[in-house]
Parts: sequence; C-alpha cells; structure tokens
Amino acid sequence: MAETGVNPTAAALLGLLHDGPMTGGQLMAAAQKRLGAYWSMTRSQVYRELPALADAGYVKLGRPGPRASQPYSITPAGKRAFARWLSEEPGRETVRNPLALRVAFGKHQGVGALKSAYDQATEYHNSALNQAREAAKELRRDGDEHAAAALEFAVGYHRAALSWLKGAQAG
Repeated sequence: MAETGVNPTAAALLGLLHDGPMTGGQLMAAAQKRLGAYWSMTRSQVYRELPALADAGYVKLGRPGPRASQPYSITPAGKRAFARWLSEEPGRETVRNPLALRVAFGKHQGVGALKSAYDQATEYHNSALNQAREAAKELRRDGDEHAAAALEFAVGYHRAALSWLKGAQAG
C-alpha cells in the first residue's frame, strides 16, 4: 500500500464515490465505463476493498436498498485520503502482455497457433480502440476533459499494440 494506506484500487473507488453514493455493483459498472479501458478491477477486489475502506473510516454505509444492496458514500476522511493519494508519486507501471509472452516462445509453437493468436489479438485491439475512442468522445461531450485524456492513453496503447502486431507478424 502507498503512504496513505490506500492502494490504487481503493483510491479508484474513492475517486468514483466523489460522484455520489453507489453500491458495489454500481461501482463496478462505473469503474468499467470510466476506467476499464486502462485499469482493470475485479468484482472480488471491489468487494474486498469496500469493507476495508469502511473500517478505515473512508466510506460509510447507507441504508440497504433492493435485494439488500448497500450504497457507500465517501466521508471527509476518505476525501482527504484520496487527495493524499493523488499527491503521491504514481509509481512504475508493470507491463504484462500474455501474447508477447507467448510470442517470446514462438519457436516452440506452430505457425497456425501463432497466426490464430495474432488474429485474435488484432480483433480485440481494433474493437477496444474503437470503444476507447467513443468513450473519450462521450466524456468530452459531457465536459470531463481529464477522464477523456486518461482514455487517450488507452487509444494510444491499442494503436501501439496494433502496430506491434503488424510488425510481429511480418517478422
């Protein structure tokens, strides 16, 4: 955990809760829509972090809603912790690409298996690129330039991946 005791997943949840109270399911949907193009978050991570954030006094539980869903809202302490987290050094990213790992051992695979993997990856990156572009446009229309700028990272990433795929297949 960072100096604040808030890890990136917890910080992302606190950031999303600045928009208002949300249940775990609503947080997952918001995270997927707003962050999913460049930051993965699993349901188990969300449901593990929420009680920890509540124990730390960073979020509070609201009244149970339909099907016993409970909304969480950020507390003043949570806003301060989030602000401290934002002021910390972001740290280094970790690159983990399952296709690049397989390509590294390409001499042990058949040509057909590699071609299939390249084709699947190309299809995925083309689709993800289009989705990220559209999401960035939508955020700009809504006036959220910062969130749109973050999505431009995903646009650049998918463009770079497609360029790499083209070169890797040619080589």
